[in-house]
Formats: sequence, structure tokens, C-alpha cells
Amino acid sequence: MGNVTSIDPHTAISPAILYFGTPVALLTTVDAEGHANIAPNSSVWWLGQTAVVGVSASSQTGRNLLATGEVVINLPSQNEVDIVDRLALTTGRPEVSARKHAAGYRSIRDKFAHARVSPVAAETVTPPRIAELPVHLEGTVRTLHPLDGVSDPAEARVIAAEVAITRVHVRESLRMPGYPNRIDPERWQPLLLSFQRFFGRGGEVMPSRLASIDEEWYRG
Repeated sequence: MGNVTSIDPHTAISPAILYFGTPVALLTTVDAEGHANIAPNSSVWWLGQTAVVGVSASSQTGRNLLATGEVVINLPSQNEVDIVDRLALTTGRPEVSARKHAAGYRSIRDKFAHARVSPVAAETVTPPRIAELPVHLEGTVRTLHPLDGVSDPAEARVIAAEVAITRVHVRESLRMPGYPNRIDPERWQPLLLSFQRFFGRGGEVMPSRLASIDEEWYRG
């Protein structure tokens, strides 16, 4: 291993959240009756043609994934940050827990109207896409993984959904000239969340309503 230095400039801490900088997504799902929901999410990553999405099992999105197994992962650029922020501190559940109510959450039945966006039909799944966002990834849930040491996802507090991507739609302006299936990274400006605050690939984009919640709230 070589010599180990005795000088360590690091300090051991215990953050309540670990969002050092992750892409923001708006997840659209439907319940068993076909009612659509939108939920902001920043617990998503990709491997090949698979996305892994982490959600609360008791959230409307979690229940919808358990019930129907379909989702559209809508990706905003930094230009759509206001749409994302309108959905902060909202829930699609008809009841709001005392804990969430104290943090400022409220129940919103029609998330599309609340966010001032329009649904557009997906091609391979039932949940609608969000017309105003530049990237849509349609997908079906391959597996639900409980993350609380239980075997049944329905009994978990948090679940990770392994999603097989079935169709990708992008705004024409993001495509790389001369390549029909490539996105130009110079044109794509993703919206990122870092410790409750919105960033682009440069500085902070705008204040976030989520930042009104103390980070320690998430430890519960």
C-alpha cells in the first residue's frame, strides 16, 4: 500500500442526506384506476438501458409502481426549474401525515394543473409524458427491491425500482447533428439537486422550496 500519511485534512461527519449532486427527474405514474401523478425525484441512476429509481413505498408514486409497474422518467433542464419547484412540498396522497404536514406538505390531486404542464401520451406505457420537459424515458418495472431488510416491497419503507427503459423521447434541439440516436452533451443542460438546492452545470439556478426543510428532517 505504500506509506500511510498521518496528516488527514478530512473530518468525520454524519449528514442527514447524501445528495452531493444528482439529476432531477419528474416521475409520472398512474394508479390502478388510471389517475396520473407527478413526483419530483433525485434518487435515480442508469446502467445501460436500465434505470434504478428510489422512492418511498408509502408515497403515491411508490404505491403506483407497486400497483401498475409503469413509469415515465421526465428529465428537466435547468430552464424548467420553476416547474419542478412548483411540485415541491406536494403529495398525491389524499391524506398528509402529521410529519409531512408539519414540514409544509399539502395534498394535490391534479399535479399537472398545479405544475402548469400538459400531459402527452406515451407510446409503450400508460403514464403520460410531460410535454414541457425535454427528455422522456418510458419504462416498465422489472423488479422492486425493498431497502429496509424486509422481503416484501409492499412492507418496506423505501424501495428501489429496477426499470427497463422501453422508449426515449428527446427535444429535437438536443440531438447531435449527423447522429440520429445521440444527444449532444453541449446542448443538454441537466437540472441537478445538491443538498436541497438546484444547480445547473454552473452555479445555483434558483432557491428551492425544499431548502425550507431542515436537513435533519430527513433523518427520520
